[in-house]
Order: sequence, then C-alpha cells, then structure tokens
Amino acid sequence: MKVFFSQILGLLLFVAVLPCKALINYTFIVKETPYTRLCSTKNILTVNGQFPGPTLYVTKGETVIVDVYNKGSYNITIHWHGVKMPRYPWSDGPEYVTQCPIQPGGKFSQKIIFSSEEGTLWWHAHSDWSRATVHGAIIIYPKKGTSYPFPKPNAEVPILLGEWWKKDIMEVLTEFVQNGGDPQISDAFTINGQPGDLYPCSKPETFKLLVDYGKMYLLRIINVDMQDILFFSIAKHQITVVGTDASYTKPLARDYIAISPGQTIDVLLEANQSPDHYYMAARAYSSAKGVEYDNTTTTAVVQYNGNYTPSPPSLPFLPGYNDTNASVNFTGSLRSLANKDHPVDVPTNITTQLIFTVSMNTFPCPLNRTCKGPNGTMLAASVNNISFVNPKIDVLEAYYYQINGVFGTRFPSFPPYVFNFTAEYLSLLLELPNRWTEVKVLDYDSVVELVFQGTNLVAGTDHPIHLHGYSFYVVGWGFGNFNKDKDPLGYNLVDPPLQNTIAVRKWLDHRVWLMHCHIERHFTWGMDMVQLLPPPPDMPPC
Repeated sequence: MKVFFSQILGLLLFVAVLPCKALINYTFIVKETPYTRLCSTKNILTVNGQFPGPTLYVTKGETVIVDVYNKGSYNITIHWHGVKMPRYPWSDGPEYVTQCPIQPGGKFSQKIIFSSEEGTLWWHAHSDWSRATVHGAIIIYPKKGTSYPFPKPNAEVPILLGEWWKKDIMEVLTEFVQNGGDPQISDAFTINGQPGDLYPCSKPETFKLLVDYGKMYLLRIINVDMQDILFFSIAKHQITVVGTDASYTKPLARDYIAISPGQTIDVLLEANQSPDHYYMAARAYSSAKGVEYDNTTTTAVVQYNGNYTPSPPSLPFLPGYNDTNASVNFTGSLRSLANKDHPVDVPTNITTQLIFTVSMNTFPCPLNRTCKGPNGTMLAASVNNISFVNPKIDVLEAYYYQINGVFGTRFPSFPPYVFNFTAEYLSLLLELPNRWTEVKVLDYDSVVELVFQGTNLVAGTDHPIHLHGYSFYVVGWGFGNFNKDKDPLGYNLVDPPLQNTIAVRKWLDHRVWLMHCHIERHFTWGMDMVQLLPPPPDMPPC
C-alpha cells in the first residue's frame, strides 16, 4: 500500500530586524577536477577542487557572503538548503525561479542570511544534476553565551552520504531525459566522498573516524544522495538523534536511522565499545515495486585509538531495502525538543487549506522516437496534475518587471481529479498531466495547512518534499488516502518535529520560493512548483 504523507507543518515567525555584524566571506570557485573512484578517473564539477565541497562554519544569526565564480563548462546555481533567508530570496539559488544561472565565466556574490537555524544544513548546486558532486555541509553553532541542549561532544564530524557514477553525470541526465525512462542507477554510494571497503579499488581511501574510548562525538549526517532514502547504522553502537534540519529534537536512541535526500540528522555517538574497528554503513530504502535501485552498501570505519590487534570489521544491522515500517517508524518517532529555550508554537488559526497530490506520470512518446518509460511512454512527475516547466527567465524577474507570459497563477489548491489515490490499479487516463508553469499565490502573513497525498499512479513511491525558505512542523502522516474528518484528530500539535522537507503548516514571509521533490529524477520530470509572494524593490537583474 502506498505511503501517504499528510505531514502538516508550521513555520517559525522570522525575526524582523537582523543584527548588525561584520560579514563573513567565502570564495567558491566552480571548476572541473579529476577524481578517481572505482578503478577509473573522470573529471567532475567541484567547488575549490574539493569533493565533497568546503564546509561553511557560521554562528546562529550571522550573515555570510559567498562569491561564486563559475569556471566550469555548464551553467550553475548554488542553493543554501534549509536557510530561511528572511526577506532576501535573491540568493536562494534555484535556476529560473529566483535567479538566472551563473554562466561559464560569470560570478555572483550571494548573501546568505541565517536567522533561527541552529545545527546542520547543507549547500548544493541547483541546476541540472550538478549537485551530484557540487555540495557541502553548513554547520551553525549556537549564539555566544548559549550552548547545545545536550552534553558538549568531544568532537564534531560531518558525515555526507552520497552517490557515484562512473559515467559523466551530465551524460546520465541527458540519456534519461531523451529516452523517457529511469536514469541509470549509481555505481556506488559514498560516505564523505568514498565508496568504502566493499567496492573495487576503494579500500585504501575508505573514510575513517578516529575515536577515543569514553568520548562523545556529534555526527552531522547529511543525505546528499540524488535518488534514494538511505538507512544508516554503526556496528555494535547505538546512536542518539538530537537534531534534524537545524532544529533540536528530544533525544531518540536508535540502532539505525532513515534519512531522505536533502535531510540532515544530528546524532551523538558514544565510543563505549571495546577498542577495535567497526563499520558504519548505509544502503538504499526503495519502496517502489519493479523500480531498479542501487543495491550496494557503502561503508566507513569507526577506528578506536590505542594499541590493540583489530578484528575484521563486521557490518551493522540495516533494515531490508523495502522495509517501509522501519522507515516510517523511525521518522514517525522524531519529536521537537519543545523546552523553555527551544519552544514549539504550532499555529492553529489556519487561513488557507491546501491539498497537493504528488504523482508519477507519463507522456506519449514523440513521433520517430523510442521511449523507455512504461509501455513505450516518457516518465514524468507532477503536483496536482501539473508537471512544472522551467521558464526561460526566472519567475522573480518576470514578476518584478511585470513580464507577461512567463508564468500563470492558477495552480490549483486541491487535486483537479479525485479518485482512490492509493488503489492498486488505476486508469491509464489518469497518468497524463498538464505541462504548465503555474505558481500558487498566497496572501502575505497567511497560515497555510498543506496536506501531501501520494498516489499509486505509474509507481507508488516516496517523495521527500523540500520547501525553500521555510521550516515546518510535521504534525501527521499515515497510509492510504487522507481523511479530512478523522486524520486531523491525531495531529501532534505539542512537539512535532521542525523540518524543511515534506508538507506544511506555515507562516509566510515576503518572497518567491520553490517547492519540489528532492529525489532528483522526480524534480527533473516536473515535480515542483513555486510559491509566489511580492518581492521588495531591490531585485537584481539577471
């Protein structure tokens, strides 16, 4: 049965006045760099020659300037994933939504405004599939005079879970866009850019986390993967979740976590086992029936310091690739910290209610083409039966200059077709969406309840939805079809987790923001939309 997420969320009210501080400057040089993985070398797009890219270190409430120089061969944009950017969407990064891309040889100085975020976020390319190699961590420390709401760790380590293709990533993109089928699956998963011991030509470079017995480590885990929700675990060690998407949670001790593309999870690791070598490992969770996926396992080594003879490391327990209960039981257990220093205030005075279906779809194959989608069609994706088409200029510029014909404002508030969304067999006629560039216009200061309803069209699967510019409270989820009379009775309005993916009860600020699925092939096929609010008068030209 298809999982439906009616995760209904609420947003923090942004601080109106930003503190006056010296700006922090970073330089990002986007360029091709040769890297060797899986016995072969290829050029990949990097920032400053690093893969993964450099980590940004900031303190809560600071503003950062990042000068981005594009010395690569493709257009590029950089998105600051999970940063709310109050009143300043112009540096948010999605191409043709808030800006035109930075062309080869071009430069863009991006102002990144941090407000209420505290914990772990990340940055990544937001153009084509460049983010496969153009990404890095963002670590946001508590303000001076405050501290973590958990024991101070002895060390903090970013753990980036990614993918690697032997083929050039732009070839992978071009191939599946042209043939209409699924993209080629990756050749390996990675931990901090390395596949690990279980892949050929990889063992010498496997990432090693050096630990001392009795000490505590804060692992800042980020799923930078392009296509898969991942299970992650460490052999013979429990980990304790203390935060997600730059917001603190009640401590949650688990043997494994499930982490979606785009999501961050902070965990505490206590080095309390006999000094030895232990694998940390990650592999895919894939709920769609009949859809090919990368069934390999990436590993790194937790290596205790000291004099001893290490045993061959063993793999930790990881749930099966299709263990839906394991995935939802973990995500459904997350709770906001909700204490005096980190309060929760879920808004209940709803002014606008929305229901969005998220679906896989198909288009007929063009004449004189051979297509690899179901029954010779071309795969697509949609929100409320609209497969989003990128405009030729960005939505924000078109709005500011009142350029007609770039986008429409008739994005539906409810599904245009109502049917048994999670039925096992559905009419093929329902698979064909509209190809439009539509935005949802929302009144300033609205409070919106948004329910996402998954469907079984083409292939019932998970859609980790990311909303730019906001975080939201996940107050409910369930299986099957959303019931507007019964399901709200079970909403958690006391301590729901505050995240920046899935579905929303939110406060709205003054800007244009993009909402999309963070499984990259679904985004490429059109599962995205724009939420439009009036821009201030200082919008830069493309």
